[in-house]
Amino acid sequence: MPLIDSHAHLDFYTETSTERTEVLRRAYAAGVETVLAIGIGEGPSQMHLALDIANSSSGSDLPRIFASAGIHPEQAHNASPEALDRLAVLASDPKCIAIGEIGLDYYHLENPDIPTQQQAFVAQMKVAAAARKPILIHCRTSELATPQAKEKYGTADAWEDLLALIQEHWTPHHLGGIMHCFSGSVEQAQRSVAAGFHLSFAGNLTYPKAQSIRDAAVAAPSDRILIETDCPFLAPIPHRGQRNEPALVAYTAAALATLRGISPEELAALTTANFRNLFPAAR
Repeated sequence: MPLIDSHAHLDFYTETSTERTEVLRRAYAAGVETVLAIGIGEGPSQMHLALDIANSSSGSDLPRIFASAGIHPEQAHNASPEALDRLAVLASDPKCIAIGEIGLDYYHLENPDIPTQQQAFVAQMKVAAAARKPILIHCRTSELATPQAKEKYGTADAWEDLLALIQEHWTPHHLGGIMHCFSGSVEQAQRSVAAGFHLSFAGNLTYPKAQSIRDAAVAAPSDRILIETDCPFLAPIPHRGQRNEPALVAYTAAALATLRGISPEELAALTTANFRNLFPAAR
């Protein structure tokens, strides 16, 4: 049964002129039939890169590529009116099936302040609502951050802030989305599902210290789970520490299947159906 990688940064594969094609061929050979390429680049000026890949990649030995576009919270200070207008234009392309990854990140000291991040997040939810496209959520808390970052963000909780903004500005639109690289608790998973989101599990599901993620993966409703690589980051065991790529989503799928007590084939069928239900354009 074919697999879908619901979150891949394909624009990173530029070490050689053929690297991206080689990566995609390996993905197809591994059973990955569809990849959602994430369009954040290094900032708003590169939001178009994933869509360019989606519109230019085709071949009998390659997966189908769809794209997102969005302004990552690390770039929230660059979410100008002009950038948001460009995002709206990209969102109108049929191959752009989602807005993201967007959200909140209270982890890195150099990230924009909380009001700037929240303003950019809300503005992009408005763009997504106008385009009738689901959103891809990035959420990172400060609990494991450096002391300097903890001091900057104080007692603010990225999850609480995120879910409150979603409840106010997104859930009423009934468009759903994905909690990308879900790394929260069972309770946060339940609240995310109640808000209309799918939970996408990445290679960190396989890491020894990730028991809370595994607990959430077991508890999640079967119709709300997805798999992803977040490549080139977070390669699953046994490839941890290496450069990740879409072909390796099969390891995460196998781990998730084992956790849930089903076969890899059932897991593949389930996550593929879930992705297509969320994104009818990808059917």
